[in-house]
Amino acid sequence: MSQAVVLVVDDNAENRALAQATLEDEDYRVVLAPSGEAGIAAFEREHPDCVLLDVRMPGMDGVVACQRMRALPGGTDVPILFVTAQRDVDTFDRAKLAGGDDYITKPFRPNELVMRVEAAMKLRRISAERTELYELIRKQRDDVMRLQLQREQLIAFLVHDLKNPVHAIELNAQRVARDPGATERGRSAASQIQSDTRALSRMIGNLLDLSKDDEGALAPKLDRVVLPPLVADIVTAMEVRARASNVTLEVDAPALAAKADADLVRRVIENIVDNAIRHAPEDSSVRISARLVDSRVEIRIADAGAGIPEELRAQVFERFVRGTSGRAGHGLGLAFCKVATAAQGGSIWIEDANPGTIFVVRFDAA
Repeated sequence: MSQAVVLVVDDNAENRALAQATLEDEDYRVVLAPSGEAGIAAFEREHPDCVLLDVRMPGMDGVVACQRMRALPGGTDVPILFVTAQRDVDTFDRAKLAGGDDYITKPFRPNELVMRVEAAMKLRRISAERTELYELIRKQRDDVMRLQLQREQLIAFLVHDLKNPVHAIELNAQRVARDPGATERGRSAASQIQSDTRALSRMIGNLLDLSKDDEGALAPKLDRVVLPPLVADIVTAMEVRARASNVTLEVDAPALAAKADADLVRRVIENIVDNAIRHAPEDSSVRISARLVDSRVEIRIADAGAGIPEELRAQVFERFVRGTSGRAGHGLGLAFCKVATAAQGGSIWIEDANPGTIFVVRFDAA
């Protein structure tokens, strides 16, 4: 049986090399083209079994190249998959109208690329026998992809358009809290508004960084982060939230320093402390501690809540997975913690507190 031929059309040499290595490992013969024009020439010459096509290229872009390939003899029978960093609905719709069979967003995982190529080739074979079934499967897949891109655009809109008004609300609340002429009740309300807007800012930041991680754009700036002042600032910021839940914050953070991104570390700890406060019983405490373990700094946040069963501990770090507690969050905070910690070369896991839960975050010591 002869090798299946995959034509890869991309103006970026690194992208071509990655696709080639990935597909050749699966015994495909790979033909490379650095432009839309070269891709059309290779299509006519090689008669490929599948095409991977970038969208943005100098000269002829991928959408036009796809239309030209479809017009060539045998062009309607070859699956064409767009592989692009463009994550907007308009580009997806253009690719679909041009005759694209699938739409893969960069950065992609090698095994995902192989699976999508195999699926596209199988669907094309099915289409020759059962056109109605093929069109139904393709429509359902396209609908799912379109919804995913719309969700990403909505998240981007919410993140960028909410940041400024939320910041303005917090600044005005600060002014009221510091106004010597304000009543005690007014200052208390302003403090609560500050706490709530910080929580909203944290949620917006989580969405933004999860979106960056999807695009491979989350790039931490690693530096020396000294823990005691950082933890002290976090406790001050979370004090109102803890007091409203009748929870005490305790700290045992010796003079240790981690090699990390200060902003990301702060938000990781804030998200875990917020989660701990929501699940801690009234009149209990949430304890933030740190220690040095094998040349790594280990930060531990413990609560005395109901705990998390061992079989569910990996799941709580997935997006939109919420706890069973009536005070469960939105399923984003812990997902952000996992992504942000891994991006800094750290690790995060859960241990028993007997009773309660301990979240453990570990970074390289600085």
